[in-house]
Amino acid sequence: MTDSPTSTSTPSPTRLPHWLLPAGLFLFLSFLVLLPFFWLGTASGHDFEFHAASWLDVAEQWKQGILFPRWTASTNHGFGEPRYIFYPPLSWLLGAALVTLLPDPAVPPVFILLVQTLAGLSAYLLLRNLASRRAAILASALYVINPNSLLITYARSDFAEQLACVFFPLLLLATLRLCGFLDDSPPRRTSIVPFAILFAAVWLSNAPAGVIASYSLALVFAWAALSQRSWLPLFRGAGGIALAFGLSAFYLVPAAYEQRWVNIAQALSSGLLPFQNFLFTVINDPEHTWFNWIASVCALSLIFLFGLAVLASRVFSAGNASPRNRRIASTLLLLGAASTVLTLRLSLPLWMHLPKLRFVQFPWRWMSILALVVACFLAFTMETRRAWRWFAVLLVLTVPMAYFQVQNTWWDEDEMPTLRDALSSGHGFDGTDEYDPLGDDHLDLPLNAPLAAVVPPDSEDSPLPKVRFEFLRWSTEHKEIRVDASAEARIALRVLNYPAWRVEVNGKAVAPERTDDVNQMVVPVPAGRSDIRVQFTRTADRTLGNSISALSVLLAVALLRRRQG
Repeated sequence: MTDSPTSTSTPSPTRLPHWLLPAGLFLFLSFLVLLPFFWLGTASGHDFEFHAASWLDVAEQWKQGILFPRWTASTNHGFGEPRYIFYPPLSWLLGAALVTLLPDPAVPPVFILLVQTLAGLSAYLLLRNLASRRAAILASALYVINPNSLLITYARSDFAEQLACVFFPLLLLATLRLCGFLDDSPPRRTSIVPFAILFAAVWLSNAPAGVIASYSLALVFAWAALSQRSWLPLFRGAGGIALAFGLSAFYLVPAAYEQRWVNIAQALSSGLLPFQNFLFTVINDPEHTWFNWIASVCALSLIFLFGLAVLASRVFSAGNASPRNRRIASTLLLLGAASTVLTLRLSLPLWMHLPKLRFVQFPWRWMSILALVVACFLAFTMETRRAWRWFAVLLVLTVPMAYFQVQNTWWDEDEMPTLRDALSSGHGFDGTDEYDPLGDDHLDLPLNAPLAAVVPPDSEDSPLPKVRFEFLRWSTEHKEIRVDASAEARIALRVLNYPAWRVEVNGKAVAPERTDDVNQMVVPVPAGRSDIRVQFTRTADRTLGNSISALSVLLAVALLRRRQG
């Protein structure tokens, strides 16, 4: 008698996450884009110093115990500005985190590598709901290296806008789901929460991207309501947008309210106006015109690819797509057409009259939406057996586009060390026109002003008081100076006046004065010993914004818990 064989169950091999292979491809493509950094240095685009200086400054404030900065003391050569009240926080928080973990020169390329890889994954998660896995991977890979991302990487260095492009695909996915375009069953109320989080993330990354997203979403929800002959998409969209603004109120409320305290109109100074930046516009500034043409070439290539991908996808042909995909394609076609029109001069009346649209500044910024729409139609196109041919051709065509931009930007091997030296030496960085406190011109500020100095008396006959200073504390948001004056004196501090500063002399609040030429803080003190205390306080608008955000978080949690229940 022979023993029967013993049946043993062999464990099935562990399956890798479906996103891991695409992530590797996106990481590889992002690394290829960064290859010029290895022999040319850092691509120092138009906004590089603004962002990199913010990263270094925030990381330095973390050492002071300021976890969420609002004021920067390193700009305007030590006089400071309220930069972080007005500029969205996600990019400078991420940059500062990288500064604390990496050597300074490695931070910009690692930031780009991380963000572009995440952008590819975000696009993949969207396209996987629209097309096959292969088509989603290939189209997402092309989204990683689209002309707009190359322009931001090489010529613009707008790291915040690059971060916003990470959230656009997922936001579009949440929008399509909220409109009922993805599922046969009606969306649940809880679908509002992920939509609101993603929409808030765009606003907390980049304000122009937030404006672009707002108008894009309004168009999609209006189209959904019209095509479905129902008000429900508009109601759901309004609820999601309201929750998103509530979640980001801690930033939006102070940024909106405190604009009255700064020269915010400088954001639309010459060179930054929409009518000066339509495709291939020429103005009396050769450098500006040349850069606008570079951006225009990128936008034109995306517009051409948009039309080609729509025709090649044949999604509107009878029998070539499901009704579901036709509904989605119609929405994408409308969104892509609107983005294209807004880059052209014929859309000037819209830029002049639609609220806040002019603060996008550059019409070609709508490439961020157009690139995503192109990726979607490429995914439809790559469902065929010729998908690899499309991918190979577009990948090859990316090389001359990248080479052209590499040749037309500024490369600097010592950019980050130079900024670090400026911070360490106390010399600081240039300020920003639109964040300059009202009544000041930061270009007139002295470069090497002392922390405190005696203001000469108005009368030439009056002798200059003898004053001795003892600096008890001098940090970004807290300054304490002990003054010993032989007579009444006016003390000029290396700080710009701003309503959030609370100034006390010997424990009593005083209203600071200013110098005649700039809005430098001047504190009057009596004869003898005085203690000056200057504290950056939380204003009522910031308290209100924080409260709204806290209530919105509670509402979002309640909606999610209701779903689980």
